[in-house]
Amino acid sequence: MEIAYEKDNKERVPFEHYKEEYVKKDPLEISVRTGFPYSEETHSFTVRFLGKDYEIGFPEFTVKRTQEDDAYCPLLSMTAAQILVIRFLIEGCRIPSTGKFLTYREVPWGEVYYRQFNGRCMMRLAYSYGNRIDAFCSACEKLGASRIKAGDAGYEFELFEGFFIRFQIWSGDEEFPPSSQILFSDNFPAAFHAEDLVVACDVIIGTLKNL
Repeated sequence: MEIAYEKDNKERVPFEHYKEEYVKKDPLEISVRTGFPYSEETHSFTVRFLGKDYEIGFPEFTVKRTQEDDAYCPLLSMTAAQILVIRFLIEGCRIPSTGKFLTYREVPWGEVYYRQFNGRCMMRLAYSYGNRIDAFCSACEKLGASRIKAGDAGYEFELFEGFFIRFQIWSGDEEFPPSSQILFSDNFPAAFHAEDLVVACDVIIGTLKNL
């Protein structure tokens, strides 16, 4: 499945560039580096993204679900999610986490992009759900996130296998506004740029709102 987008869409040009880079790659090298199984028969990778399995075509970048269901599948409908996946296929590598988590400011270049991250992700998360904790919990559980003990509500999402993102929310009151924190497993800096983390959180929050 390919996503249709307008010619003036700001995502079109980078997406087309990544597609051009993608076809130049060796699929077996991609498989070894990312850990995504590659089928010579179907010419596709099996990619697990936010708890759902997809088949990603090669050399033409196409996306389809391995199983049909009624749940919302961001990789079928969000260009930003597809860009995140194709960038990981082109450049990323899977390495294990030590179990530690980092704030956005602790990742390389995180301080430079922090204002963008704070506005697009942390403040959006806090003001979308800070006074709707039950709705936040319901949406997270529909997306298959795991409950963690943090804040007034906290959930852990697995973006790709072994790469975890934690959303934590504190509800607001008459004295303090709602707030949030977002943490990343410490293997993210080896596989993603700071800008990618903004996109990843943006995709998750957008998916929660669609749910």
